Order: sequence, then structure tokens, then C-alpha cells
Amino acid sequence: MDAQGRGQAGDDNVDPADQWVFDPNTGNYELRLDPTGQGPARPADRKAPGRRSARNPGAGGGDTDTRPLPVQRGRLKDGAGEPAAGGRAARRAAGRAGSAAAGGAAAAGGAAAGRRRPKPKKSGKRKFVYWTAGVVGFVLVAGCGTAFVIYQQLDGNIKKVDVGEENSAVTDGPVNLLVIGTDARTGKGDAGYGDSGSVGHADTTILMHVSKDRTNATALSIPRDLITDIPDCPTKQPDGSTKVIPGQQHVRFNTSLGQEGRDPGCTWRTVEKLTGVKVNHFMMADFNAVKDLSNAVDGVEVCAGKDIDDPKSHLKLTAGRHVVKGEQALAFVRTRHAVGTGSDLSRIQLQQQFVGSLIRKLKSSAFGSPSKLLDVAQAATKALTVDTGIGSASKLMDFGNDLKKVDLNKITFATVPVLDNPQDKATVILDEAKADPLFKMVQQDHTLSKDAGKDKGGKKSAPVKKAPPELVRVDVTNGGGPFGAAQETVDWLQNNKGARLSTNAGNAPEKLSATRLEYAPNQADQAATLAEWMGLPKSALKQTTADAGARVPMKLVLGKDFTAPGSPIEAPTETPEGVQHVNADDKNICAK
Repeated sequence: MDAQGRGQAGDDNVDPADQWVFDPNTGNYELRLDPTGQGPARPADRKAPGRRSARNPGAGGGDTDTRPLPVQRGRLKDGAGEPAAGGRAARRAAGRAGSAAAGGAAAAGGAAAGRRRPKPKKSGKRKFVYWTAGVVGFVLVAGCGTAFVIYQQLDGNIKKVDVGEENSAVTDGPVNLLVIGTDARTGKGDAGYGDSGSVGHADTTILMHVSKDRTNATALSIPRDLITDIPDCPTKQPDGSTKVIPGQQHVRFNTSLGQEGRDPGCTWRTVEKLTGVKVNHFMMADFNAVKDLSNAVDGVEVCAGKDIDDPKSHLKLTAGRHVVKGEQALAFVRTRHAVGTGSDLSRIQLQQQFVGSLIRKLKSSAFGSPSKLLDVAQAATKALTVDTGIGSASKLMDFGNDLKKVDLNKITFATVPVLDNPQDKATVILDEAKADPLFKMVQQDHTLSKDAGKDKGGKKSAPVKKAPPELVRVDVTNGGGPFGAAQETVDWLQNNKGARLSTNAGNAPEKLSATRLEYAPNQADQAATLAEWMGLPKSALKQTTADAGARVPMKLVLGKDFTAPGSPIEAPTETPEGVQHVNADDKNICAK
């Protein structure tokens, strides 16, 4: 078959390779298609100077070849529905025609122009670059895909509750995380624990305060049997509406969750009312969290100071150290009848020991392996219910990365001080004398660590000279304290402290969130005396630039942080005496 026959539309032997033209400028082949059958003129640099065109052998200089470029058969068609004219056969025919008219040299040139040029081989360097880019691309895509799948899984595990607060996952200030453990029984193997009909009460509650500079943290346990007040609680309903559940006075703390349909937001508000500490986020888990997390880290080490045999929690341990996980770990944190006084306060000490040991295990080993980390993440997210502010895997990761800066030996566990309730021996009441200064320490971001109150050199600050009571001259105004606070304070200063030059100046022109004392440089000794009486923090002291006149008084403005004269506004720098507290890094704690 001649060249004309091979170029017919009905023939199946058209070579697709002829549709690709080598571009010497880029070193690559380009697909050239022309639906009209007429290709553009070829660039002048594609032929040697002086070469004649196959169609116009008489023309000289440059490339004037206007032969049609090859078309892709079966894709580009003319108006009659047939393949457009042109192709390999047409080019060869034109080349032969040019050869007959112009001679062998021109024919050879035309044939060379119509044939596909050989593809140049890549250099070894280019092959390496292409191969490396392909591998890196694959790894990146595979890695991103895996991360995406993991995030999707973790996001699907997390349950969240809208409590009406949308706080960001990361903040520049202190962080207060409310950790709630419920007595709900949602999984298999929970028989024997809690109330089988319980909707999930606040069985274990820890207010975790992380300092602004992330150098220390305080984990404050709140007894479930503490008698307190529960404020009104707006809760989101399944239909999207909000229902306000009325508050209650003088009831057990654990009824702040579950009872009357209360959600974690109710426990959140109860803790804020009780402690005066603003909560940022909450995490809630049921019995399964202890079992699953302890399994994920291959067990948690605990210590028993004596043999334990508790038929109610089913815990049996000989004296000494043990590694517990699963059901045994849950039994350990649920045990109370066989340790201490048999009360919930004794159980709190076991829970603090367990959590401290769990944190040590996580920091020492669980995060060293990606697979182990994933196991922990899966177990934790499946057990957690959180607020919407940290209600995704990415937000939880940001939150965790922010809090992990705290050193383990700077985490202190403490229990809210309580007294036996004279009205009901099964409950307890707040020991206000110890609890108030403890709450103030958390409110004012003071650490409970043993070296608190000392400067970097390990020594306490030098005392400041103080003026005698009869020389303390001050005007007292109420800028946010309780009604009548100014007069009550003046009475206290005059009758209890001997400050006869104190005066009630009425209400302040502005409301202040914190109490403030303004004084002149020559009144520093008076300010030191008054600050000590009132328990004012350094932040409350505002010194002016010029000295005051002989009879000009200092100005004390009582802010919203003022409660009553004689009740210090400044938090103590050391843990109040009698408050139970232990360090999370203490490995020598044993249940007795």
C-alpha cells in the first residue's frame, strides 16, 4: 500500500506518535492538533538556513513549511464527520512530490522534516531528580492522607456539649480545666460500680489550674458529698432550644450533674460559684476512661500501704507496689471502704495517686512511640465529652501542646478543705477558714509548690518599714464591694486596728474589679501598714509621683474582690496549714 492509501480516513494504521512534535527549546515533545487540517508555519530555527520548503522548493532562506500537522484520528473531525485532512501519509506524499520537483537533496530535507525525531535520553542527574520528587510526593500524600484519616477518626470519637461558653483552645492567661468523672455505667463489665440507674453524677471532680507562665499547675479535688449551692443552669435541649433548670441550695455537689437534667455546664457554674475561679474548659469521662487509658499505657503503678480487700469495689491488693490496668485500675480509683476513714475523702487520695502515676507513665513512655501515642489518643477521645471550645482533635492537640509545658514536679494535688456536717454525718461542709485562702491562691495564680514565697535567690523579700496605727490616714470608698463595705471597713480600722484617721468617703466614681490603694512616696510606711492589715497584693498598690501634704489622706477604693474587712484580698504565698496536698511527681505515696 502506498503512502496515500495509509493516510485515508478509514485506515486503522495511523501512527499516534506522529501527533507529537519535538521542541528543541524545551527538550520535550508537544502534542500538535489542528482541527482545520492546516498547521501553523514551523519556526525558522527548526531547519538549517537556506533549506527549501517541501511545498515551495523554489523558495529560499528559512523554514516556510506550511504542511498540516498530524491530527488524532477519531477525535478531531471536520464538518462531514470524517477525520480532518493531513497526517503522516499526507506529509510523506508532499515530501515525495517535493523530491520529484526539486531533486534528491530537497527531498531528503522534506523527509527529515516529516519524521519524528528521536527522543533524547535524560541525564543521570535528571533521572535522580524526577525519581526523588516522585518518592517525596508519594510520602507527602500518604502522610497527609494518614493524618487526615486519624484526625477523622479522633474527631468522630469526641463527644461535645454546648454549655454556652465558646472559649478558645489556647489562651495567654491562666487556664482552668474542669475534669469530671461520672458514675455512669455505659460499658460492659461495669456491674458492681456506681448506681445502675444513674444518669451520671459528678462523682469525681478536679479543677485543674495551670499558671499563666505554664511553670506550675494545681489540681484541686472537690468532694462529691460537699454541701453547696447550685445556681440556675441554662441547658441546650435536643431541639436546639435552651431550658433554664432552677438552682438549689444546700445540696450535695455531685447533684450538679445529671440531676433534673443538668449538663456539665451546671457543674461548671457550680464550681465557679464555689471557688470564685473562672473555668475555661471541661472534660468529662465515665468509668470506661480509667479502664481504657490504663490499658493503652500498659498499666499504671500504684502503691498500697497495707493489704486491701474491698468486697464492694472488688479490689484485692497486697501491701506494696503493683501495676494495675483495666477493671483492676477502675477498682483502685473506686475503693474507699478498705482505706483511710472509709470516706470519699480517702478515695480522693487514691485517685490523686493514680492520676499522678498515669501522668508519669505518659511522659516517660507512652509518647515515645507513634503507635502507643495513637492508642492513647484513641482511648482518650473515645472516653471524653468536652465543651465546644476544644471539641475537635485539632483543638485538643493545640490545648494539650499548650499545657504540656508544665513540669511534672510542679503539679500539685490538693483537696478542698471540709468539715463534718453536724446536720448529716454522710456529708461535709466547707471549711471556710482554710478554703478561702486556698481559693484565693488559685484565683491569683499562686503556686502551691513548696518553694513558693521565695525569690530566685531562695530568700524571702526584705520587710518594709511600717507606720504606727495612729499615723495611718486614709479615705475609704466603695468601688465594687458589698453594700456598706466602706463604712464597715472604717469601723473595723478604727475599732480593731486603732487607725483613728480613717474616713468613709462614700461611693467611688467608678467600679473596680480589684481593690486599689493610692499613696504618695512619703506615705509608703502608711501604705505598708494598711496593706498588711487588709491583705492587699502588690498589684493593688499604686504610688504617685509627688509627695502628699501633711494632712492629705491615702485613697483606698474597695473593688469587687473585696469581701469583708479582716478577710485578706491577697492570696497567701504558701499552702494554708492543714490543707492536704501532694506532688504529682511523688512516687512514695501509698494508700493506707
